[in-house]
Amino acid sequence: MGSTNGEESEQPLRAQVGEIELVYEEFGAPGEETILLVMGLGMQLLGWDERFCRQLAERGYHVVRFDNRDVGLSTRFGSQRVNLQAGMIGMTASAAYTLAEMAADAVGLLDHLGIERSHLVGASMGGMISQTVAAHYPDRVLSLCSIMSGTGRRSLKTLPRPDILRMLLRPPAKTRAEYIDGIERMFTKIGSPAYPPDTERFREQAGISYDRSYYPAGTARQLMAIMASGNRTDDLRKIRAPTQVIHGGADKLVPAAAGRTTAAAIAGARYEEIEGMGHDLPMQTWDRIIELIVENARRGARDASPA
Repeated sequence: MGSTNGEESEQPLRAQVGEIELVYEEFGAPGEETILLVMGLGMQLLGWDERFCRQLAERGYHVVRFDNRDVGLSTRFGSQRVNLQAGMIGMTASAAYTLAEMAADAVGLLDHLGIERSHLVGASMGGMISQTVAAHYPDRVLSLCSIMSGTGRRSLKTLPRPDILRMLLRPPAKTRAEYIDGIERMFTKIGSPAYPPDTERFREQAGISYDRSYYPAGTARQLMAIMASGNRTDDLRKIRAPTQVIHGGADKLVPAAAGRTTAAAIAGARYEEIEGMGHDLPMQTWDRIIELIVENARRGARDASPA
């Protein structure tokens, strides 16, 4: 279901961005400054919890969440297969697209909405996409918040643990029950040890995601897009938007060293590490994360104001 101003509508909202169609939802008043939320690998717009979006909107923002290409209800890339094993050793010729093209999608969505400049908040792969927008489309970005993300630089300190990588490369689930069990196992591994989820609600949300759109081929292509985009440190050095980097101190998928490296590469970036947080957005951390997003957005709005 789509939502405008936080209210459900019968049909999802759709934006035509070149040959790509993106499905999105809005919260808050469209006349306010926009915060564009960009989600991570294989995650639908549902990865941004509706209550999180509403809380941001209540701080006086127009909040937009959307399905990236190849996930959820946005355009899929058909039967094109990628070789992830080859990608792991740097052979990425089978990539269907890169993070730069996904960044262009996000800018196209802003064009569709008539938004000249936006605050960007990206989680995991969404952080990589948001960083790329800030580097290549600086005039479209008021502020950047990169959450549990990295630079793409491969090092022993920033790579996932081998057992986590093996989980990512497992064959996709064949049934709804297998999918829900697999998601629970994954987030038991990579989630926040200090903030364990409500298992019953977690499994219910996984089922909702499966029913809305289960498309593992798109997740594989997105993962290859990350691999094909390589080390983006030089791009990060171009970013001039006020930047807040947030990372979990207990993140096993994208270790905290990746967040620290990201902040070090962006001029003037602020870094906040949340103890006990893993590779997820536990409800117990929302107040802190939202406050950091809003504080950084205010920096961006001040910088954008005429002298």
